Amino acid sequence: MRNGLSATLTAASLSSRAYTARLCGNTTAPSSTYQWRVGDARYDGADPSKTDGLATVALSVVPEDTSSNAAFFECVAEWPEAWAGWYEDSNIIWSDCIWAGNGPTYDTAIAFAVDWNNRTLFVSHTFGCSDRSGSDALAIGAAHLDMDCADVDGSSNCILPTSLNVTTQAAPARLQTNPTCTDNSARYQSWQLENWTRQYEMVPGSSAITPQSDTGTSFTLRNMVNSDMFNCSPSGDQNDTFVGTCTPATGGSPTTTATFRFEPLRGMLSITQQWSCSDSPSFDAVGVSYVQATCAREGNMLNFTSDPLWIGTKTV
Repeated sequence: MRNGLSATLTAASLSSRAYTARLCGNTTAPSSTYQWRVGDARYDGADPSKTDGLATVALSVVPEDTSSNAAFFECVAEWPEAWAGWYEDSNIIWSDCIWAGNGPTYDTAIAFAVDWNNRTLFVSHTFGCSDRSGSDALAIGAAHLDMDCADVDGSSNCILPTSLNVTTQAAPARLQTNPTCTDNSARYQSWQLENWTRQYEMVPGSSAITPQSDTGTSFTLRNMVNSDMFNCSPSGDQNDTFVGTCTPATGGSPTTTATFRFEPLRGMLSITQQWSCSDSPSFDAVGVSYVQATCAREGNMLNFTSDPLWIGTKTV
């Protein structure tokens, strides 16, 4: 469920609001840069009166484009304070930003990540291409978070004293059909996740930690570098973590496979795509996301869905 800091936001489909596409350029060089403004940012360390040890980071981002009617997005993530924004396997944790419902957006999925120890903020967004019909692209940027911090009742509380500008750089356009492993390994790998669904049964008054039934999560996974697309669904439950395989949606490439892990208690989703090719060494790409989802209750059943999400890998 969404964190209380953003509980008042109403989720809506970002893809249906993509009024204007953007240039995606060619496959060898980036095409454009985009300006974003961080209006507010806050970090709250773990509450010593609780046992979960979770830190919360929240911020709002606004695209610096007057034609977007000042649309802004609310971004919230939670992770154990000791992680400082990085997952246990040393992958940075990406989280989605939720459209605040106050104007159109040109983007499909907006995400952010924070390297707390180095006070670095990363912002990414995906968008439709005006120069490549039916295709989409990615842009990523980073900026230093210069925050004012104080200890409040044993917990670290930090705020951004002034607004912050972030410039995102568009990545090169998608590779052509059937790229080689060498082509794929040379690019920054990431995915757009669509059609997220999860359902579990919880009797009113009971704990969400032990639902009576849980389907796990299913979704469609689209690689942002090439044309790989997978349908992903759980195949088992290991120590309260759902594990699953991803089946190529359109025949797919015989050189690549994808799997996932989802920790429902932490809301952590880990994606792994592996390539095995005869023309170059095998390699894999791993991405981690803190997944928020909109919840609708029907009797004892809770149904979770989400707008498109973007998940990056550890190197940005």
